[in-house]
Amino acid sequence: REQIYSPLYITHISLSLRKSFQLIRMATSKYHSLVEPSHIRALVQSWLHEDVPSMDYGGCVVGNKIETATLYAKSPGVLAGVPFFNAVFEVLELEVSWHDGIDDGFIFDDGVRFPIAIATITGPVRKILMGERVALNTLSRCSGIATRSHDLSTIAKQCRWKGKVAATRKTTPGFRLVEKYGVLVGGCDTHRMDLSSMIMLKDNHVWSTGSITQSVKDARSVGGFSLKIEVECRDIQEAMEACEAGADVVMLDNMDPEPFAEVCKEIKLKHPRVLVEGSGKLNEKTLALYCNEYADILSLSIMQNYSCVDFSLKVNRKK
Repeated sequence: REQIYSPLYITHISLSLRKSFQLIRMATSKYHSLVEPSHIRALVQSWLHEDVPSMDYGGCVVGNKIETATLYAKSPGVLAGVPFFNAVFEVLELEVSWHDGIDDGFIFDDGVRFPIAIATITGPVRKILMGERVALNTLSRCSGIATRSHDLSTIAKQCRWKGKVAATRKTTPGFRLVEKYGVLVGGCDTHRMDLSSMIMLKDNHVWSTGSITQSVKDARSVGGFSLKIEVECRDIQEAMEACEAGADVVMLDNMDPEPFAEVCKEIKLKHPRVLVEGSGKLNEKTLALYCNEYADILSLSIMQNYSCVDFSLKVNRKK
């Protein structure tokens, strides 16, 4: 029996097993307009070309008769990636209809009876099957990232921390846009999107130029006033040098929670306008330990070590 759950309220979330998950409608549909449709279309065309580089033999078997297929959610998690899923079938000139209220940001409860019907695709069956795996792979991974992002952002909220949990640039080549989108839907910050978004000076930059001060000076000469400069630092001495050189953000890397809090406080007392970021040693078990009042950002590789959300697409059998 098909079940569709409308989002009526938000409940407290147990992060260990997410036992209290309910279907939740978060204000995320606004994110659809973030990504230029032509950019999504170009990505989708490259994915389809990779999957069908020459002949679609299975498609030849089923032909072009008009059929409908139902998209099912089969495991708990946050739905994310609707624009990319839609684009796969739009490129193939098919119609996608999502069930009432279903959109990016829904959380499927692990206590409900799966599978849950959430969308219908209509068109030539050959094209439905051609887009099936590309669309499911994209939706599954984007939703898995959004689920982890939501878990992490919820930990921070439960700590009443006012900073931002952010992703890193450890993304999959060719899939970054989808992964960063999932991070955003889940409630975390995307951090910089690419090398052109912000200037981040890490240890290799500093070692190559000779000092933090020189690195910041050189970065400012090319980045101008419009780009923030972030410097990776290992201790308070490096952090203070970065602040005095004019860095906008100081990243404290691989510190334990207690010294991290101490350095954050010292930086903020002397340089209150500098943003302080913590990175390294962060995961679901340790995040709360780093949520101190002087830290502005906590970043980790949200796009790694996540579990995909399970979806399936089934052509509806005629009765």
